[in-house]
Amino acid sequence: LDIEKCFDRINHKAIMTNVIAPQQIKTGLWRCLKAGVSPEFPEQGSPQGGVVSPLLANIALNGIEDIHPSVRYADDMVLFLKPKDNAEKILERIQQFLAKRGMNISVEKTKITRATAGFDFLGWHFKVQENGKFRCTPSEENYEKFRKKVKAIVNNSALATTAKAKKLSPIIRGWRNYHRYCKMDGSRFSLWYLGHDAYKRFKSDKNKGKDEAKELVNQAFPAVPYSENKFVMIKGTKSPYDGDLLYWSKRNSKLYDGETAKTLRRQGYKCGHCGHYLDNKQKVELHHIDGNHDNWKPKNLLAVHESCHDYIHMGKRSKA
Repeated sequence: LDIEKCFDRINHKAIMTNVIAPQQIKTGLWRCLKAGVSPEFPEQGSPQGGVVSPLLANIALNGIEDIHPSVRYADDMVLFLKPKDNAEKILERIQQFLAKRGMNISVEKTKITRATAGFDFLGWHFKVQENGKFRCTPSEENYEKFRKKVKAIVNNSALATTAKAKKLSPIIRGWRNYHRYCKMDGSRFSLWYLGHDAYKRFKSDKNKGKDEAKELVNQAFPAVPYSENKFVMIKGTKSPYDGDLLYWSKRNSKLYDGETAKTLRRQGYKCGHCGHYLDNKQKVELHHIDGNHDNWKPKNLLAVHESCHDYIHMGKRSKA
């Protein structure tokens, strides 16, 4: 589902009515709404490109997901329909919801499709295969934009080879991290072709041999592990700001396996050093109490915050 010119049509009064915050924050939001808004439409729209615009869109659209099971990110939304659902009635209810906030459904960009045919959402392509298995890959549009950006750097004759590798590294790492829960094997999404093209270009540099060119490609294309469909769904309406530290610590523990996961469960998802819950704000590390990293007995293991782990070893060094 696509909302027509969402950021241009957001009704200011609708946003301010839904905001529950101290007056100082409300005043700040009101000023943001009035910053850079077209004089032709003084009562609607949010600043184009403003960092606060997605937040304002979330405030305005809060509650739209209660109309029908869906997933939404700012103004991008996917509705999940069953065969018995009446799509027209659902869209009508959504249109009524949007109209109160000064917005409309984009008829041209909104479409109904089967899950087996696939659909794009937030740079991913989702599809249910004939065997019933769910598959997620980078969308065609997302990959093409990324590919062109990489090729532009690789083929830039104004840049030195080492500069190209340095410039490519954060771009490649960022793209791979974004898609780390997708199916990323195969020569295309594993970036084999792009890496091979970069290698040939780097090797053509007179000052670079095969080994050095290969090393630069490894630097430019840093490996990022992926785990297809391993994202842990958030339960119901849970929020990181709801104060339920136990829930978020348990959810975070699912990102770990082996001895770390077992130790987390034994400790009740709390840090073995400071006693606070182990949420996703810090990496969880295993501490070997006796200092022997070959001793993996449960009694010798402690799951701790990364900072707590550093603090423990700092204390040991100062005593030494």
